Amino acid sequence: MTHAEFVAAYREGRLKVSVDRDSARRFVAGRSLLPLVVLPVLGLSVAIALLGHYILGAALFTVAIGARFLVRSTAQGFVLQRALHQERFYQDAVAARVLRIEEPA
Repeated sequence: MTHAEFVAAYREGRLKVSVDRDSARRFVAGRSLLPLVVLPVLGLSVAIALLGHYILGAALFTVAIGARFLVRSTAQGFVLQRALHQERFYQDAVAARVLRIEEPA
C-alpha cells in the first residue's frame, strides 16, 4: 500500500492500524539517537553531584530520565502521526513491522 493510499484510507476510517508498543519504543529511541543524548547528560549530572552540587546534579539526572520516559511513553502516537505525514517514515515503520495495517474484509 502506498503512502497516499494509506493516508486516504486512514482518514476515511477504512483501515485498522496498530502500532506495536515495544517496537515503537525501540524504533523511536533509535531514530532520535536518544541514548547518545541521555547518556552524556546522565554522566554530566553525576559529575556535577561529585563536585558537591548535589541538588543540581539530582535535578539534571531527573530531567534526563524524565525525557527518556517521555519519549518512550509517547512513541506509539508519534509513530502513527509521523507515518501519516512523512512517506519515508511510513515506509521505514512498515518495513520494521512497527506499524501494522489491517484492511477489514
